[in-house]
Amino acid sequence: MQPLSERMLADIESKNMAKESPLLVRIFKEESELEIWKEDKSGRFALLHTYPICRWSGELGPKIKQGDRQAPEGFYTITPGLMNPNSNYYLAINTGFPNAYDRANGRTGAFLMIHGDCSSAGCYAMTDEQVAEIYALARESFFGGQKSFQIQAYPFKMTPLNMARHRNSPHMAFWKMLKQGYDHFEVTRLEPKVDVCDKRYVFDAESSAKFSPADRCPAYRVPEEIAAAVSERQRRDEIKIAELINRGTPAAPVKMGVDGGMNATFLTAVKSHGGPGAPIRTAVGTIPPHVNPPREPEATAGTMFSLASTESRPASIESKPASVTRSTVQVASATPASSGGVGGFFSNLFGSKAEDQGAASASTQPTQTSNSKRTGAKPGQSAARPKPEPQPAETKTVSNSAAKASTPKQETSGEPQRNTASATGVLSGAAPTVPSGGFDTRFWPYPVVPASAN
Repeated sequence: MQPLSERMLADIESKNMAKESPLLVRIFKEESELEIWKEDKSGRFALLHTYPICRWSGELGPKIKQGDRQAPEGFYTITPGLMNPNSNYYLAINTGFPNAYDRANGRTGAFLMIHGDCSSAGCYAMTDEQVAEIYALARESFFGGQKSFQIQAYPFKMTPLNMARHRNSPHMAFWKMLKQGYDHFEVTRLEPKVDVCDKRYVFDAESSAKFSPADRCPAYRVPEEIAAAVSERQRRDEIKIAELINRGTPAAPVKMGVDGGMNATFLTAVKSHGGPGAPIRTAVGTIPPHVNPPREPEATAGTMFSLASTESRPASIESKPASVTRSTVQVASATPASSGGVGGFFSNLFGSKAEDQGAASASTQPTQTSNSKRTGAKPGQSAARPKPEPQPAETKTVSNSAAKASTPKQETSGEPQRNTASATGVLSGAAPTVPSGGFDTRFWPYPVVPASAN
């Protein structure tokens, strides 16, 4: 229940947003960045803040099976039941992997999180300070009435340069499909409606029939203004990709030869301190002493960050979203009571979509903010939505959270290590069970929806 900082509240106000307005998250592996977008008073999403990712594991590419250390890529729906204040890694937001697309394609794994501690085995690990703020922003969106928010996880920013560089990847067909969703968001600055049929994603599709993940797609249409804008954007990108290849843009290695990545901000800090071994305090959060940085990439791969960052983005359609009429769902907004904890409240605050979550998270037990494994503050806030015009440039800002000491962890971060936690029998990284008569059961009669499980 940690409140948002005065700095963050000032940022929100300066960008014509409300702290309760709807939230959307985009993750880029290669750049090791997590973006928080919020709906501004025009009704479109605008970039609020960019966080450097402290650690992610695996190679570029989707998660295929449990134990492969891959962090997921795709479109994930986060409901209050996937917010875990009792994580072994300070705070966690369960991505809900496997989603309907993953299950239709036989992909396995569970407990793939965004969490603190800067240690990953299939997760996106932030610093504790960062995840406290991200969690708080998500919490405020739920309090404001947002029933769920979307996480879009990509291998890299889907620019023509990056698509040209990764042209030899065996994942290119999958990435082109993800780029369709990326383009839908870029041209509208609205959260794309995501369905799955024929074992693939479809975006902003309207149909009178039901979408079934493993079955053939029903007849559907995409609103004309969105379809035209996306088609034009893709046409321009394809021309530019061909030009880049013809000019000799080198292809990135298919295998990077490293286990995941760490944002350059954190890599530099670790190197300047002679490597891990003691807490390293930076302007964007504390790196714990047990951090395991990725091995140095090869020379070719090492140019990735600079190449990706120097790509100039096409102006026209990106900066001028298509005008789309989208109905807003109004949900009863919640004012948190002064007694009781946030965990159980999140789990039962709203009903969740089972098909987008994989399996289920037991509703979380009300708890106070302290975490036995770590010291530091807990989450902050975010919520409702409007409509009309977008915000242009994606300016990157970095959090200046006060640093705090971190305690080394015994366990390795990440994916589905299903440790049962002490007395409550809680899975590590999953949400604990809430006793009847708790805050949520007294005020929110919705059914408990379990978090993701295999």
